[in-house]
Amino acid sequence: MHNWKPRRLWQKRLSNAKKDYANQKIGSEIQYLQAQTNMVSQQKAVSQLKAQLAKTVVTAPISGVIDEVLTERGEVVAPGQGLMRIVNLNNMYISTSVPETYIGKLKVGTTVDVELAALGKNYVGKVRQVGNNINPANRTFSIEVAVPNPDNLLRPNQVAKLKVIDYTSKNAVVVPTNVIQEDGAGNKFVFVASQISGKTGVAKKAVIKPGQSSGNVTEILSGLTDKDMIVIEGANAISEGMKLNF
Repeated sequence: MHNWKPRRLWQKRLSNAKKDYANQKIGSEIQYLQAQTNMVSQQKAVSQLKAQLAKTVVTAPISGVIDEVLTERGEVVAPGQGLMRIVNLNNMYISTSVPETYIGKLKVGTTVDVELAALGKNYVGKVRQVGNNINPANRTFSIEVAVPNPDNLLRPNQVAKLKVIDYTSKNAVVVPTNVIQEDGAGNKFVFVASQISGKTGVAKKAVIKPGQSSGNVTEILSGLTDKDMIVIEGANAISEGMKLNF
């Protein structure tokens, strides 16, 4: 209502100016030009008022639910000042930074396991954006991971743990990382059970070539087969040729 009265006033002035302009067509040329100038002036004034009135309507850039009103009614606000917080839980995403060693391994569409300890839930997300800039301070780049929110349990500013699936291998042979040892020549090895008879066997050193590690396990690229029995308990306290009891 604050802007309605001035608008009506200027519209009335514009209407009168148009009538004067029409009536002066039969008068002198000077009166005609004066009426024309007045009409154009009033048209510009009405256009300016309409533009100002349009600024009184606040339009949100996204659809959602008003979660918090940040200003009081009648309060004067400055450009850029927030009026309210609008939350949309339909299109949730996680923003984080990853080491530059992942360049080439991460791309749009890469699958990511998402763990939220506070909820005790795991989700499967996909990378939706990959940054093109490396932060010189910590040698990382940013990514965004889209996460489904079917139960509306995710909230802005929650903390999540990501596991990026950057490498897969079918039929891989893996062993606990802590059983892998290194000898004086720099060879990686594990102990396996040989000469198995009933519940006894003999410890045998198997030189291996380890691959990728994930969590507490490491992939073995060569040196083992899926039929080998790995010594796990007490592996660091035995030597080759020692008798084993199962």
